[in-house]
This record gives sequence, structure tokens and C-alpha cells, in this order.
Amino acid sequence: MATQNDYIKKLEAVSKMTADEAKKAILDEVQRDLSSEIAKKIRQAEERIKLEASEKSREILADALKHGVTAFTAEYTVSSLIVPNEEVKGRIIGAEGRNIRSFEKEAGVEIIIDDTNEIRISSFDSVRREIAKRALEILIKDSRIQPTRIEEVMKLTRANMEDVLLEEGKKISEECGVYNLSVDLLKLIGKFKFRTSYGQNLGHHTIEETKIGIAIAEELGAKVDVVRLGCLLHDIGKVVTDEEGNHIDVGVTTAKKFGIPKEVVAVIAEHHEDKPFSSIESYIVWIADAASGSRPGARYEPHEGYVKRMDKIEEIVKNFNGVETAYAFQAGRDVRVFVDPNEVDDDKLTILVHDIARKLEKEAEYAGQIKVTAVREVRAVDITKAK
Repeated sequence: MATQNDYIKKLEAVSKMTADEAKKAILDEVQRDLSSEIAKKIRQAEERIKLEASEKSREILADALKHGVTAFTAEYTVSSLIVPNEEVKGRIIGAEGRNIRSFEKEAGVEIIIDDTNEIRISSFDSVRREIAKRALEILIKDSRIQPTRIEEVMKLTRANMEDVLLEEGKKISEECGVYNLSVDLLKLIGKFKFRTSYGQNLGHHTIEETKIGIAIAEELGAKVDVVRLGCLLHDIGKVVTDEEGNHIDVGVTTAKKFGIPKEVVAVIAEHHEDKPFSSIESYIVWIADAASGSRPGARYEPHEGYVKRMDKIEEIVKNFNGVETAYAFQAGRDVRVFVDPNEVDDDKLTILVHDIARKLEKEAEYAGQIKVTAVREVRAVDITKAK
């Protein structure tokens, strides 16, 4: 009677494999089957994870964008002011328009008054426009509207602009949840209100981006305080005018100057991918910046070009000898030039206007025609003895 060993020997002879070799072959086959099955499972899991991650990331970003929505009225070139009644409107205009002409000269803006109770202040320069708006508010409350008082109020308002910047800096910082910054840094942040990038107000963009960044950081468990401060200061270099370099390099230098933590300085340095991301916080600030800047309606590129053209026109005119200042209005079609009466007499004034017009034809970009109006004002002042 054949034993188990006899069967094993016969199988070995037929298969030409020992029992150990057969076991190994079977195990190898099973391993291959398992490897194939495992790889298939892994691929399926990876696809599922990618799909879920994509859906989750969209959910996080969509929710973050909801947190970042800010309500504001865009004022690219015009600010409006409500006047209480027709009497006040008449005082602003003045006899034969002398008050409104004086105000436009001092403020460098154009005042638009119609049949409504709204006065519109027009200028491509948002800082100039803000100063004019605040000065006009003071004059309306004061009720003493005449050329001398207008000059006094304009000087006072310009001198108070530092306080305005501090006030706006506090508003932006507090809206972002950042407190206890130095006064000088807050003044820089206040300049965001008067700076645009492709038509998007830098102050509103900063607040929006910060809210988006915070929402993402909280969802991912990142360092919220680093993201918060990084978002607030990521574009600080854009408002520093006394440093050379691009806004990222200037921003890094400025942040170090104010003793901002290294993690936040790194965020500023990396928010445009000029350097590899060194932390998840840098990545989040980059995402938040892109989300705020690229959403539909956020930016309006033609406005940026418009501001550059207006700046160029004013710069060309101001370079002429004897010109004290110049303001461009009506999309550059109207330029008002104020000259030093001691340097430019009546005869030279006519020649100056002609020369300015010819140079604008050669160097300025404009549509239609440019009307150049030069003003030479001579004043005589005396003071009575005190009684």
C-alpha cells in the first residue's frame, strides 16, 4: 500500500520539483495574485482620496471665500458728498463761482455739482480726492466758505493726513483682528486705503485676503496668527516709497525693520512664489492672495493704465520752469497749470501754454484733444495795526 511519502515522491518526479520548491512556487503565485489585488486596491484608494481631497479643498476654499466677502462701494476716480440744502451748495459755488474755483485749485480736484443734493469730487489720485472730501466736509460744517478759509482748511487737512493714515491703518488692522502694532506701521497700513492694484483697492483686498486665509488656516490646523499677520502685511512693500526694489524685497526689509516675527517675514518673501514655500502658512497666504485677486470682478486692469496716463501728463507739465503745480482732469483732456507769477509774466504765459501743448502731443497718451489752461495769480496782502 502506497504511503503519503510515495505520493510525494511521484509528484516530485512528475513535476520535477521538490516539495519545498513546490511550496515556494505556490507561495510565489499567491503573492503575485495578492500583489496585483493590493495594487488594484491602492489605485482605487488613491483615486478616491484624490476625488475626496479635491472636493474637500473646494469646500474649504468656497467656505473661506464666504468669510472673505467684503461689502464696499468702489470709488476709482469719484467720491461723493451729500450737501444738506441748496443754500450750502450756493456757498460752495460762491459769487460767480469764485469759491469752487478756489477749492479746485487748492485741492487739485474737479467738483461736479448738478441738480441733486450730491456733490461729486473727481480725481484719479485717491489721496488727493480724500483730502478734498475731508476739507469740504469741514467747510460745510464751518459754513465760512470763501477763498482764504478754503486755503486754511486745505493746509490743515493736509497736515492732518498723518492722523488720517493712522485712523485708516487701525481700521484695516482691527478688521483683520491684528492689534498692538506700532504707530508708524499702522500709518503705512493706512496707505492701503489709497492704493490700488489693477483697480482693486489694496485695503479691501487685504481685509478680504486675511479673512480667507484665516478660514483656511483654521480648517487645516495651521498657525492662524502667522497667517493673519502675513496676510495683513504681505503687500506692505507697495506703500513704502523711500526704498528701492520690488514690493516683495521692500516688504521684507520693512517687516524686519518693525521687528515682525521671522515666520511672517518668510510669508511676505514667499507670497508670489519668488522663493519656495517654507511652511504651510506661506502656502495658505499665497492661496488667499490668489483667491482674492482673481475672483470675478475683483480687479479692473484698464484703471491702472488710466492712472499711469494721468500721472504722466501731470509729470510732463510740472517739469516746465515756472510751473508750481498742475492737475489733469476729464481723463486727461483738461489740464490746469498754476504758475509762479514772479517767474512767468503775461507774455511768457502764452508761450508756456503753447510749449506745454506741443510737448503733450509728443509724449503723452490721450484720446481726442487736451485743453491746457494756465493760471497766473498775483496777490497783494496787507495787515492793519492791532487795536
